[in-house]
Amino acid sequence: MQNNDESTVKNENGPANGENRLEDIMKSGSVISRSGDETIHCLTIIGQIEGHYLLGDGQKATKYEHIIPLLVSVEESEEIDGMLMVLNTMGGDVEAGLAIAEMVASMSKPTVSLVLGGGHSIGVPLAVSAKKSFIVPSATMTIHPVRISGTVIGVPQTYYYFERMQDRIIDFVRTHSNMTEEAFRSLLLRTDQIATDVGSIIDGQEAVKLGLIDRAGGLADALAELRQMIKEKR
Repeated sequence: MQNNDESTVKNENGPANGENRLEDIMKSGSVISRSGDETIHCLTIIGQIEGHYLLGDGQKATKYEHIIPLLVSVEESEEIDGMLMVLNTMGGDVEAGLAIAEMVASMSKPTVSLVLGGGHSIGVPLAVSAKKSFIVPSATMTIHPVRISGTVIGVPQTYYYFERMQDRIIDFVRTHSNMTEEAFRSLLLRTDQIATDVGSIIDGQEAVKLGLIDRAGGLADALAELRQMIKEKR
């Protein structure tokens, strides 16, 4: 009986635990980190955000049906103190991205986002959904009007739907950042930055200057802020 107990302890702290951790990273792009008194859940949003339709096998994707229940478990867990969300995304499904952003924004636990590489398109609402947002200086964010692929029926109702969807995104960004609606709309409708398209590309420093992102910084800065928020919440 004693040998079995020892075996169990070894499995919990040894290779089996490492395998479970690797499996979590591979399945959902997330990992739980314990340091001192804080337990932090790190969630990554990478590639394209997959919505109601499956993307091709050759594309890296963040699946919203994985992320949404994961966020519920983070919110409900008594062990997890806060969440770090790391983004390097080209955007993707508008409704799926906005649903994830709304979930993060409605969490009661401390949350910090960090944009690495890119936080494009619907990645912009995701970046500002956390209670504090960071971006590295070399990262970029693309702000452009809503695009919908597939058959478009040229009737007033279709254009009204596009406008309402765009308004939802603008209102979310305005509510969860320090950027004004007028400033965001001006970036949204620029015609001199993106070839054959409308919109703007801003870098990390510009995103902070405009009030879209709270601070410029990297991983250590984001973690330090999250730990401070956890201490204040306690």
